[in-house]
Amino acid sequence: MVDIQKRFGDKLRVARLKVGLSQEKLATKAGLHRTYISDIERGFRNVSLKNIEKLAKAIGIPAKSLLD
Repeated sequence: MVDIQKRFGDKLRVARLKVGLSQEKLATKAGLHRTYISDIERGFRNVSLKNIEKLAKAIGIPAKSLLD
């Protein structure tokens, strides 16, 4: 079974690429650091609910779609 952090990171990467954002642009829109985005996408970070909401808003999707 794949780790939940890795699954979340994979979903984030797919959603980010679908709207054509680089990690840097997503980070800027979400008010987060680019290396933090990279760590999330590689499954190295346990993301807070507040940051999940920031990321979803920056991508323009409901937060729940990153958790399905």
